[in-house]
Amino acid sequence: MGSALMATEDAAQAVLLLRLAGPMQSWGDQSMFNRRDTRPQPTKSGVVGLLAAASGHSRETPLGDLLGLSMGVRVDQEGSLLRDYHTVSDYQGRPLPQAGVSAKGIQKPTSPPKYTHVTQRFYLQDAVFVAALAGPAAIMETLAEAVTHPAFPLALGRRSCVPSQPILLGITTEPILEALTNQPWQAGTHLRTAFEKRHGRLARIDRMVTVEADDGDQILHDEPLSFDPHDRRHTTRRVTHLWRSIPTGFPNPRPSEGPGSPQDPFALLGW
Repeated sequence: MGSALMATEDAAQAVLLLRLAGPMQSWGDQSMFNRRDTRPQPTKSGVVGLLAAASGHSRETPLGDLLGLSMGVRVDQEGSLLRDYHTVSDYQGRPLPQAGVSAKGIQKPTSPPKYTHVTQRFYLQDAVFVAALAGPAAIMETLAEAVTHPAFPLALGRRSCVPSQPILLGITTEPILEALTNQPWQAGTHLRTAFEKRHGRLARIDRMVTVEADDGDQILHDEPLSFDPHDRRHTTRRVTHLWRSIPTGFPNPRPSEGPGSPQDPFALLGW
């Protein structure tokens, strides 16, 4: 009986809920030449990387228990896109080096000489997401402790993008979709105030949710297999996008009826 109970406990699943909020976030899944883009939602590789950092894993450490976790994301505050434009020059006015090297392994100067290098990086400003990760309960509890007391600084996609609020929302035994549907709205004060002025204290609001699904209609190449700088590997996963009515969390809310209700088509546009 004791062994059977232990096996049941080991097999129990749980969902870890994280709030991803900060002045800037950047969830890139590709970089081409001098351009580094961001996706409109957190990537799985970015969130798993955050958990790996919290757990004290170096980049060379195998992902181990972090492999195979299921993930869902809810967009609570879309934010806006920021383009960060950079120019790079040599402080002594010399031509910039090119990628090619000489027989001695020294980079050659650009030919014809190039004195300014342009790069562009993209970020999400003022965005808020709720991420849900599902896996064995014991692992989720360990990860919850890790993000509360991280071994390495946590970042929202890039090292310069630090969280502005505590990340951990909690652990639940609900399935991912239910957990993302039942978690109260995490938008910032200014957005909540604007919503309340326009619609009043409605009990619910529609938000977009992205969850993994075997028959999902979109394929993303952001499932991490290794973060080793000499062996970085990712694979694909399928996701589906849904709209869910979630609690706003307003005190003394009124029923969600009329404009702004989950049945109102304009609510999907944020009107």
